[in-house]
Amino acid sequence: MLENRGTVTTTLRVEREENDGWLLLRVHGDLDLGTGGRVREAVREAVATGSRRVVVDLADVRFCDSSGVGVLIGARRLLRSCGGELRLVLPRTEPEPGQIPSQVHRVFAALGVHRLFTVVEQTRGEHRPQ
Repeated sequence: MLENRGTVTTTLRVEREENDGWLLLRVHGDLDLGTGGRVREAVREAVATGSRRVVVDLADVRFCDSSGVGVLIGARRLLRSCGGELRLVLPRTEPEPGQIPSQVHRVFAALGVHRLFTVVEQTRGEHRPQ
């Protein structure tokens, strides 16, 4: 999907997958003020349809700003309020040689929010804490 924010066009796609009692929401693109509503609505829809264990996979997110982090904090709060659990998959922590850490990690570190989330590694359908 495309959204027009002035001269910049931003894309974000959310894919849903059920896996071993968890709802996996794979997010692709940029998670920011203009696109965060899609993730918020995907989590609300999940809760409304009975999902209580949700993994938001950010491995393919290229950019995340503070409003994107706010969406994730709101998702965590919503799931906890109904006895549920939110886990995150973040982009690779160790960059390839010559690369810098992902922008998503830098934003999480700058805002000090890593401690709020259970971060898991996506491995063959399992959601293992890192």
